[in-house]
Amino acid sequence: MQDKSSQFSLWSDIKSSISGTDQDFTHVKLGRAILLLSIPMVLEMSLESIFAIADIFFVSKLGAEAVATVGITESLVTIIYAIAIGLAMATTAIISRRIGEKDIEGAARASVQAIIVAFIASLPLALIGIFYSPQLLSFMGAEDIIIAEYSGYTSIMIGSNVVIMLLFVINAIFRGAGDAALSLKVLWVANGLNLILDPILIFGWWIFPELGIKGAAIATVIGRGTGVLFQLYILFGDSSRIKIAKAHLIIEWEIIKNLIRVSFGGILQWLIATSSWVILVKILSSYGSLVVAGYTIAIRIFVFSILPSWGMSNAAATLVGQNLGAGKPERAEKSVWAVAGINMVFLGIVGVCFNIFSDSLMTLFTSNEEVNKIGSSCLKIISYGYLAYAFGMVVIQAFNGAGDTKTPTVINFFCFWLLEIPLAYILAKELGWAQEGVFYSIIISETALGIIGLILFKRGTWKNTKV
Repeated sequence: MQDKSSQFSLWSDIKSSISGTDQDFTHVKLGRAILLLSIPMVLEMSLESIFAIADIFFVSKLGAEAVATVGITESLVTIIYAIAIGLAMATTAIISRRIGEKDIEGAARASVQAIIVAFIASLPLALIGIFYSPQLLSFMGAEDIIIAEYSGYTSIMIGSNVVIMLLFVINAIFRGAGDAALSLKVLWVANGLNLILDPILIFGWWIFPELGIKGAAIATVIGRGTGVLFQLYILFGDSSRIKIAKAHLIIEWEIIKNLIRVSFGGILQWLIATSSWVILVKILSSYGSLVVAGYTIAIRIFVFSILPSWGMSNAAATLVGQNLGAGKPERAEKSVWAVAGINMVFLGIVGVCFNIFSDSLMTLFTSNEEVNKIGSSCLKIISYGYLAYAFGMVVIQAFNGAGDTKTPTVINFFCFWLLEIPLAYILAKELGWAQEGVFYSIIISETALGIIGLILFKRGTWKNTKV
């Protein structure tokens, strides 16, 4: 009877986590809190990874130059992601802390200010994308055919960055409040619409014109834009723990200054990390479009595997923020160790599978033997670092969830700028390892990040961070 009761309880918790729950995550049993938060966040990130894989699947049918354009553009868009994720991390830290303090009104006011900051931050980036995309592609070392024929894709992706900013920040509001299921529903809408529109607009199905690679960008913007509208509908309705009213629609400079203060470290942290990826792509582009195409497909597959783990890391961040707000630092620490252990088991298994089946996975996306060979080599090499990725991402998010964005910034600066970039250049150019030198620099720097993160996390100074 007890086993059946336990099974029923587990199934009930799984259903509750997906449909939404109003549990107080500072009081429920820790294992149950992790389950209730992790499942929707893992599913949310799985949807993102499916979107990334499907997008490159359709674009790969247009040839190596189109895939290379996506790869180079994505390396540029990572700068936008850095700002969006930095703002999102600060938003999650502040909202989760207010929820832990049972200050729902304060959480609603902070939510509005986060949305305002995200919108304003998107404007200068949009202008750069609309007017200077060919120059950006040239700076990245793109071949002439890419600059001449495919820069429209880059213009659309960067020019419409407001939907990326708002999607990240508003979902961070939901996660900080413990409404992870709402973030999941938003991405169901956004990514589902994108998956439907991708082939229709790229290949010109039914009554629609054949837009090629521009169709992929337009599908992405429509999908994400619809997701943002759905988010706003939820925030102004009764589905979320945080309900925005007309009285909240004012600019509050003190909250904005606090948000910018906390987010500055997060933005800088991710700018450091993502700018290193920009430089890696620039190094790889010197070896031609085939190398960039193989790397782009491999990285999309890599992202497919680690985004669910990122979902678990987000769950850890929410638990840290809410438990610190409730005055329970030891419970916050226990949640991090528990999530890190689960994540390492998961990614360890995935890493073994990717190492064995890398060639078969690449074949799903390209028939070009050279692209396949390069991408397969990339997948095998980076799979060696999966255990380090698993622990490192949870610890970094734990610091961010506590509002301590300075520590991960310092770690990223050392691991990516002082270690990864020089090492990639030395291995690729000086030692003649070519693209494989870049691939090895990734796992070495990520392993260093995991080790340093462990040492600093055990010191426990993050428990005293004020937000």
